[in-house]
Amino acid sequence: MGINRSNLDDIEFIRANLMGPSSIVMIEELTSKLSLKKGMRVLDLGCGTGLTSIYLALKFGVTVFATDLWISATENYQRFSEFGLENQITPIHADALRLPFANHYFDAVISVDAYQYFGANEQYLDRHLAPLIKEGGIFAIAMPGVKVEFDVVVPAELQPFLSPNGEDIHWHTCEWWRKLWEESPNVCVESVREMSCFSKAWSEWLQSDNDYARENIALLNADDGKYMNLISLIASKK
Repeated sequence: MGINRSNLDDIEFIRANLMGPSSIVMIEELTSKLSLKKGMRVLDLGCGTGLTSIYLALKFGVTVFATDLWISATENYQRFSEFGLENQITPIHADALRLPFANHYFDAVISVDAYQYFGANEQYLDRHLAPLIKEGGIFAIAMPGVKVEFDVVVPAELQPFLSPNGEDIHWHTCEWWRKLWEESPNVCVESVREMSCFSKAWSEWLQSDNDYARENIALLNADDGKYMNLISLIASKK
């Protein structure tokens, strides 16, 4: 018999399925003022192990398309079934650059700790994502960021943990993201801000039984609040 869950109160379940700073903590803050209503179609882009998809389905009653490249659809389907959400959340294995959806299909797109990997360029929003969202639809993005741009060189304190020339870093400032999105003819930027949940989200991740989390302890200690943050970006489709 499978496991039956009714909520996301099991902290051990959450920590076992985290892939970075707590996606649950981040999505709670990200969606706290969004007008998500039952029956809406929501693209959870880069959903990872599907924690954010489960949260959206339980909290708002929306229909979620849980899309990820790194985690298989079958694995996520098993998790969704534990919550009895297999008919409310559709698991999809897909590349963010080749999304298999119709134009104007979604009422909203939510992305937590993923967008920075594929969307930090001038092409992605307009070419790949905006066409899928209905007029007036919601864009809500939460992701790691920085308080100042690293430009060419990563600060010395962080170089032991990150590429010195920043090649593997996709973090940017609120100002950088605002400028990028405000240049789009397809969206109206409503807010770009530093999130208040940084300490809580990272603390949950560092307490998880995960080798990557243990490696991140030294990174957070080296940063010591100087550079890293979490950013939320809210916009609407024109």
